[in-house]
Amino acid sequence: MTIRNWLRFFFSTLFLGGIITGIFGFLIRWSEFQPYFTEMNIGAIISTFIWLAGVGFTFSVVSQVGFFAYLFIHQFGLGVFRSLSLWNAVQIFITIVVLFDLVYLRFQNFAGEGESILPYIGLAIFILIAGLITAFFKAKTTSRTTFVSALFFMVVMTILEWLPVLATNEESWLFLVIFPLIACNAYQILVLPKYNRLSEEDRARRLEAQKNRPEKTGKTKANRT
Repeated sequence: MTIRNWLRFFFSTLFLGGIITGIFGFLIRWSEFQPYFTEMNIGAIISTFIWLAGVGFTFSVVSQVGFFAYLFIHQFGLGVFRSLSLWNAVQIFITIVVLFDLVYLRFQNFAGEGESILPYIGLAIFILIAGLITAFFKAKTTSRTTFVSALFFMVVMTILEWLPVLATNEESWLFLVIFPLIACNAYQILVLPKYNRLSEEDRARRLEAQKNRPEKTGKTKANRT
């Protein structure tokens, strides 16, 4: 990817995270921010949106770091197992283990006496569904072989990026962070081929321009002579 397209990729993902967090933040913490709207406190609404967007920017960067880390992990896995089918089997196994740990460990560490495990299962199912939808569109727009890798990234890497907030188990923060992470991760894995294609086109144009430059220079000298 060229520097120009990488910057476009970076900032588009960054702003997506900020906007998603800014919008969903008001909805998730509506009981806290509702007075700003009932009293039409424009200054408080704007400052709160900026703060929420800043949170979104932060986790957008976390998402992008996780994405590029996964690109390395994916290539490393292919090199180690030397078989896409075997590497996919390993990714499926890891995905199942991580989802199980998300439910079991959170329930063991944070559930109160007599509390149902269903909310913990529901959160894992939500992430799995988001991963399945993203993986479906990834496979549809590229190749069926990318389905497992996309699912692995959307589930495993999203949960790993979510760990700092999971450790606090603060419900409002759990949902405040998960939405920008899912949105940014899905956006990155779906639009990466577009930016790679644009980068290839840019390199082709530059190469063509370099090939034509000596011809134009030669013509100019000939005309002067």
